Amino acid sequence: MQKIKPITFKLVLMLFLEFAVWGAYLTSLGRYLGNIGLGSQIKWFFAMQGIVSIFMPTLMGILADKKMEAQKVLSLCHGIAGVAMAGAGVYCMNAGAAVQFAPLFIMYSISVAFFMPTIALVNSVSYNAMAKEGMDPVKDFPPIRVFGTVGFICSMLLTNFLNVGNGLRMQESYHQLISSGILSLILCGYALTMHKCPIDKTKKSESFADAFGLKAFSLFKDGQFAIFFIFSMLLGASLQVTNGYANTFLGSFAADPALANTFAVKNSNALIAISQASETLCILLIPFAMKKFGIKKVMLIAMFAWVFRFGFFGLGNPAMPGVLLFVASCIVYGFAFDFFNISGSLYVEQNAAEDIRSSAQGLFMMMTNGFGATIGTLAAGAVVDATVYKAAVPSWANAWYIFAGYAFVVGVLFAILFKDPQKKQKVVAR
Repeated sequence: MQKIKPITFKLVLMLFLEFAVWGAYLTSLGRYLGNIGLGSQIKWFFAMQGIVSIFMPTLMGILADKKMEAQKVLSLCHGIAGVAMAGAGVYCMNAGAAVQFAPLFIMYSISVAFFMPTIALVNSVSYNAMAKEGMDPVKDFPPIRVFGTVGFICSMLLTNFLNVGNGLRMQESYHQLISSGILSLILCGYALTMHKCPIDKTKKSESFADAFGLKAFSLFKDGQFAIFFIFSMLLGASLQVTNGYANTFLGSFAADPALANTFAVKNSNALIAISQASETLCILLIPFAMKKFGIKKVMLIAMFAWVFRFGFFGLGNPAMPGVLLFVASCIVYGFAFDFFNISGSLYVEQNAAEDIRSSAQGLFMMMTNGFGATIGTLAAGAVVDATVYKAAVPSWANAWYIFAGYAFVVGVLFAILFKDPQKKQKVVAR
């Protein structure tokens, strides 16, 4: 049996903390906002994650490639994000029932602006550490990445079950923001213990694109990469839909006395955590899936998994046997999320030149969690407004069916237009 290297344990803890920061509030924030009278603003909180992802991951990737070691950039980002998120929680605590949208949204926005780049940075720091230890990212990273999902689940369950007083659980209160901020500050310090990442210190004459790390955008000159990034954006539109509205949707059944005390309604975050449990298993399947099917089929599996993710929500209800469809939706989420995000990250790692790798990861993040998630969140908000909040006969089911139809169309188009690369040479920026 091969001995586990010490760096493996360090990376496991880093990934655990990285996603515990996110899991503390991502799936429950909408419920808290609804409780304080900001339900109509949910879409803006989740759209902001996409808006900042349009430029912040790229800027921080440039900084990591050209000016500052990536592990130090990771630490800096978590420091700022942690202070801002904890500050948002403290503001809500002091404001009580008089929380105003503007101050909460500003502090939240600062936090996510610096958190979102860390998702790409933590990949770069991990890949660098594995390379220095002679490890294979394709084989060795997915089992390590599993513990990021474990961290997310643990944080979600803490948010779901921890009572914070006045008959409230953390998923219904501002405490989730403070919890996220504290975890981010812990990772701020821990990131500095990771392997030093290389930066380009050459003093040679550079073009504007060289100086600002814009060479990563030259990947669009390669037809394969261009199609990959475009469909990354289109599929990214699905990423935040259930994060923003699944908990709110499940909570809406509380209006029916026959369903108000069902597990799915009372413990929405715990039910949604099945999605992340599914991730832990699906991540382990990625090395096999990549080798067996290739990037195109793996991404197609993800795209059609989104169809079932949304469709099962539309068909289900909290009572038996309808709740089993909610469970099924959570199970397929593992394929929908991991087979796209992790495989896409590995595709970029394997095919982008070393000198633009962090920038390329930031570009991938920008297309998915930036343009894609922003467009998707605002569009989803419009759909929910039209089918639920402003409809004569409110229907969450119709909203979920519309989302499922969109994912189906994207999947069909991807199957037609994208050519699966077999042995693709690394794209060197020109």
